[in-house]
Amino acid sequence: MKKTIIIISGMLLISCEQISKSIKDTLKPATQDSAAHVEKEEEPPKSPFDPAVERQIDEAQRLVNTIMEKNHPTHVRHPKEGKNTNFLTNEQKLNKAEEALRKLPQYMGKEIFIYSTISFYDDGRIHVMLQHPQNPEYVDSYDYRDGNWSEPTPEQLSVKDDIKTRLVSLNKIPFSNIARAGKIYDEEVSKTEGAEPITNIYLSVWKNTLRWYPSSISGSRERYSIELNENGTLKKFERE
Repeated sequence: MKKTIIIISGMLLISCEQISKSIKDTLKPATQDSAAHVEKEEEPPKSPFDPAVERQIDEAQRLVNTIMEKNHPTHVRHPKEGKNTNFLTNEQKLNKAEEALRKLPQYMGKEIFIYSTISFYDDGRIHVMLQHPQNPEYVDSYDYRDGNWSEPTPEQLSVKDDIKTRLVSLNKIPFSNIARAGKIYDEEVSKTEGAEPITNIYLSVWKNTLRWYPSSISGSRERYSIELNENGTLKKFERE
C-alpha cells in the first residue's frame, strides 16, 4: 500500500485517467491467459485483480480525484465568464437545457451517452463530452451557453482509453437532479461559517457510475466531506 501511495504522489501533475492507467499497469499480473478474459458483449468486463487490489485501486482513484479538486479551484469557485444566474438550482432552466440537448439533430431518436464528465456552472454554462452518435469509438465535446448548444468539437483519445467504462446514459442524469444537488450544497454551505457559495457542480463517470463534486465544503474553521447519491440526494455529510 505504501509503495502505491508513493507512486501516486510522484504523478500528481498527470491527468486523472493517466494516473489510474499507470496504477493498473503497475499492479497488473505479469502473465495472463488472454482467452480467460474474453467477455460476451452484454456482460460487464470482469476485473483481473484480486478484490484487495481492486479496493486499493479505488482508494487511489479517490485520492487522485481529491487532489485534482484541490488543485482546480475553478470547479467550486467563481467562474470567469458571465454572471451568477442561480442556474444550479433552477430546475426549469436546467430542464430546458436537457431538452435542447436531446433535440440536437445528430441525436434525434438515439440514446445519448455522456463520457467521463459533465460540468454545470451557475452562470448558465454546461460543458459535456458525448459519445459520437455514429461511431462509438469517438467522443465530441459540447458547450451550452446563452440557451444554446455549440457545434461538436472532436476529442482526441488514446487507444488505451477504456471508453465503455466511462460512459453513462443521459437517462441516468436528468438535469433536474442538478437542481436538487444544488439546493443541498447551498443548504450545507449556509450552515458552515466562512464557506463560499458553490458555483460549479460536476459529475464524474467512473466504472459506469456517477460521482458528484465538489466532495467537500471548507469554512473558516471547519471542513466537511459531502457525498451525494446518484440522484442528487444527500448520502453523507460529516466533518473531516
